[in-house]
Parts: sequence; structure tokens; C-alpha cells
Amino acid sequence: MSFDDVRRDWIRLGEQDPLWAVYVSADKRGGRWDPGQFLATGRADVAAVVAWLSRLGFGPRWGRVLDFGCGAGRLSQALAAHAGEVVGVDVSPPMLDMARRLDPAGRCSFVLNPASDLGLFADGSFDLVYSELVLQHLPAPVIDGYLAEFVRVLAPGGVALLQCTTRPLWTFKGLVWRLAPGWLVRLAQRVFLRYPAPMRMTRYPASRLRSVVGSAGGAVVASETVDDRATHWRSTRFVIRGSSRS
Repeated sequence: MSFDDVRRDWIRLGEQDPLWAVYVSADKRGGRWDPGQFLATGRADVAAVVAWLSRLGFGPRWGRVLDFGCGAGRLSQALAAHAGEVVGVDVSPPMLDMARRLDPAGRCSFVLNPASDLGLFADGSFDLVYSELVLQHLPAPVIDGYLAEFVRVLAPGGVALLQCTTRPLWTFKGLVWRLAPGWLVRLAQRVFLRYPAPMRMTRYPASRLRSVVGSAGGAVVASETVDDRATHWRSTRFVIRGSSRS
């Protein structure tokens, strides 16, 4: 599956059921998310992460923040309480349209980036790069490229908070993710689960992330692992310091 395939799928998901696609819950399909409740999940997630970063000595406020894969702005708006400026970037125009509708006060900027890099942004542009529930949907070589870009756009002393799925759990559905070919999983999502478009899940080992980040000049300074029984994947959040370049 290519980057263009992923972009096409997320445009379709954004057109048909954007809030559910961003935060999957079985009882919220078909436009059943209440926007206020949807945004409240973002505030809860960001509060927990900001507390963790603060304990590590990063935060609780930043000048300029990049929300990578912002979707409908669930996390962007929450991050605005901790930043001077928040820029949300996504590949899906309908997702960005929804993000703007949910942010009538214009607290955040939402930018379309249809490329597999962050060439829209100069070196050292952001004090915090934040990405949750996004990289897991991309092909591994594309994740490699974005990791290097995250390090590049971090300001000196900046930090990135990135989540990846590192392996399927040893459950029945986890074994399906582990053993079934990707085309079969995507077919099942479309035909049997009736997803508007398939959602790819990518196993991205922590060792590979550390290697790619290190080659780009960054460093992993902390991590935490969560077994998500809802998705049947083990996810890891990584805290990454950028280069010390001046």
C-alpha cells in the first residue's frame, strides 16, 4: 500500500464519517459522535501527555506546536491551551474542513499537506511536534521519512511526542493482524465491517524508530507502552529531543 493509497482512503473517510474515523468507537459510526464529547476526548488525552512531558522537564507550555495528522482537530484544540500557536497538518481536505468547523474561534491553523514530507515548514519551526493515532496508518518507509522530518522541524531544545503501534497483541484479533495478508484485512474491513475505506495498521518496531531518529540527529529520551485491547495492538509513545544545533 502506497502513501497515495493512504491519502485517498483518508479523503474518503473524511468525506463519509470524519469524527468516527479519527476516534473509532463502535457506537459512534454514522455521524453519532457529539462534537463536544469528541473534543473532550482530545482534552483528556492531551492533559495526560502534557503532565508526563512536564514531569520529564518539557512543558507545560510551548511557543509553536505542530499537530501532525490533525484530522478533525481533536488534539489541536486541546493543545491550544498549552501553546502560543498550533498548526494542524493533514492529507485530507474534508478532515481539515471539519476541523475548521469545530474551531469557529480560529484558535488553530489547519494546513493541507498532500506530500510525504514536511517541506512546507522550515528547519527549526516548532517547539513541540505531536502525533497520536496517525503514524500507525502509514507504510513503514513513509514513517521513516516523517520521523526524520520531525527532527528537522524541531527548534533547538524542542521535543516531539510520537505514538506508533509496535506489535499486535497475542489475542485472536491480534493474530489476524499478525498473520493475515494486508489485502485480506482491508477487504474484510470494506466488505464485512463496512468501513467507508480501509484503515491500515503498521507494525513499527521501537528499535527501528530509535535508529531512524538517531540518524536524523535526534534522540529518544523516554517511552511508555500501552496494550490497547480495543485495537488489539501494543502502542508505544516516544518522547524525542531534537538536535542541539544552534
